[in-house]
Amino acid sequence: MAAPFTGGCACGAVRYECSAEPLMMGNCHCRDCQRASGGPFVSIVGVPKEALKITGEVNYHEVTGDSGNPIKRGFCGQCGSRLFGFPSVAPFVGIAAGSLDDPSWYRPAFDIYTSSAQPWAYMNPELAKFPQMPPM
Repeated sequence: MAAPFTGGCACGAVRYECSAEPLMMGNCHCRDCQRASGGPFVSIVGVPKEALKITGEVNYHEVTGDSGNPIKRGFCGQCGSRLFGFPSVAPFVGIAAGSLDDPSWYRPAFDIYTSSAQPWAYMNPELAKFPQMPPM
């Protein structure tokens, strides 16, 4: 996959472009991601914050992460599509892989927060597994 890449919400009110290659790609099984997505996990593309250009109005909901630090979840206020996760202490933003214009290049390398993974959710046995957040 080559930068730049683009994506956006379901209704088109929010669009983004990333000018850098992903730093990481993986699946988060934490309860917050499960509740926010309505699914067993969220597939995330981590990119440098400064490489992401967002157009349109993004609404944010702030939660306290497992680390005790705030995380802002960004979503479209018109259609509700979840788009971003901004961990306050990390130098990256997590883009929801389902919001990519071309999600076919997404290749997860790990599953995190497997301690809260649902027993009915399939996890690829070939991916690295971390019961919580891996060391940075």
